[in-house]
Amino acid sequence: MRQTAVLITALVFSACAGGGGNREVISTPDAPAAIGPYSQGIRVGNTLYLAGQIALDPATGKLVGGDIEAQTHRVLKNLGAVLKAASFDYSDVVQVQAYLADLNDYKAMNDIYATYFSASKPARAVVEAARIPRDALVEIMMVAVKS
Repeated sequence: MRQTAVLITALVFSACAGGGGNREVISTPDAPAAIGPYSQGIRVGNTLYLAGQIALDPATGKLVGGDIEAQTHRVLKNLGAVLKAASFDYSDVVQVQAYLADLNDYKAMNDIYATYFSASKPARAVVEAARIPRDALVEIMMVAVKS
């Protein structure tokens, strides 16, 4: 009985320590190259962690459009490219964190965001950030899980 309890405890700790699979870096030219020491995405088992994306055009590396709508679309397209590179899609996204330079842009960002998550809405937090890299208006990061 005691050996069974020890084995169960070991299995639980193994699972919590990331025993669900190897760590794989996800990278695609269809999303902007990292502007710092980070990866576009990391897949561990059936979970994909996507780095925060700002509205950079993957072809030029430059920030797109001046309004929140254009930037939100570009950010979600960038994230979609990383999802696709890992054989995931928006329906696999379970958690989102969004950072806005101005919380007054919440409704406009939310209207665009909703078009990407019509069927399966992930858990989400939206906060105002004092400053986003390259003075972008929005940055979004995600976690996705394959069932």
